[in-house]
Amino acid sequence: MENIGERIAQKREEAGLSQSELGRRLGLSAQAVQKWESGKSTPRNSKLASIASILGTTVGFLLQAEDGGSEGSAVHGLGEIEPWDETTPLDDDEVEISFLREVELAAGSGRFVIQEDDADTLRFPKRKLRENHVQAGQAKCVTVRGNSMTPVLRDGATVGIDLGKTRLADIVDGDLYAVNHGGQLRVKQLFRLPTGIRLRSFNRDDHPDEDYTFEQMHDSELQIIGHVFWWAMYAR
Repeated sequence: MENIGERIAQKREEAGLSQSELGRRLGLSAQAVQKWESGKSTPRNSKLASIASILGTTVGFLLQAEDGGSEGSAVHGLGEIEPWDETTPLDDDEVEISFLREVELAAGSGRFVIQEDDADTLRFPKRKLRENHVQAGQAKCVTVRGNSMTPVLRDGATVGIDLGKTRLADIVDGDLYAVNHGGQLRVKQLFRLPTGIRLRSFNRDDHPDEDYTFEQMHDSELQIIGHVFWWAMYAR
């Protein structure tokens, strides 16, 4: 099978479905299915899971590389795409990265600490971490809250943090970093200053620059957690 259309046609015929019936189950026309199978168009990514389910196959099979390799596909240079859930065993080249969360010390106290939370994890290819000079054991994820980093990072965006870069000397001016500010988890652009550090938001209209001297950093318990090496968010 050389392309996704031929693989759809193969599985459709094996399932005993006509192009019209497959289209009906997908809420599409028979012509749409015919265009896929003839190579004139390709299904949207949002339809792949439904197509695979109806045809009794996997998204990985439909997207597999043209060289006849294993199920899964290199799509637009993003690497292999495979459906998985929390029960799916890790591949040899995968690692699970846990989250850092703000945790209230006592109800109503107004004091927070940042702790690791293993309840939620994300999977990363070890190879991609190595290519970005991130050690798997020093990587964590955090969730961005608020509008201070819009439009680059919206509320709810997830970022990957390299915990190995916490020194002021590690700062690359303008790069994104996670900081622990008295128990508050914040993601900001950082800049080194002769007397301290500057925190900058992308939304500078609502969140002006914050400059801290070394003494103020100590007094306000401002510490660098790590460098942001990856981020992702839903379009909404």
